[in-house]
Amino acid sequence: MELDQIAKKAVRELGDAINHAVEKSLRVSEAIENLRELGYEPNLTLKLEIGLQAIEGGFGDFPEDIELDLTDEDLRTLRRMKIRLE
Repeated sequence: MELDQIAKKAVRELGDAINHAVEKSLRVSEAIENLRELGYEPNLTLKLEIGLQAIEGGFGDFPEDIELDLTDEDLRTLRRMKIRLE
């Protein structure tokens, strides 16, 4: 899918926001410091893939009842993101 300049900028902003959040995370900093105390220097490489799908017809077209097959890891990730399923 070809992205227009506004969408490309929005995707870059998302990547920058995620990068900033990881850099400023106390938990990440503590984990890195723990590795250093153990005598290791971590080299982190994070790959971010952002998939976009155009919304056609707005959100009103979605069915009321959607059944999701989520793994325990999926649920943990959603909880970390403060997303609740109701």
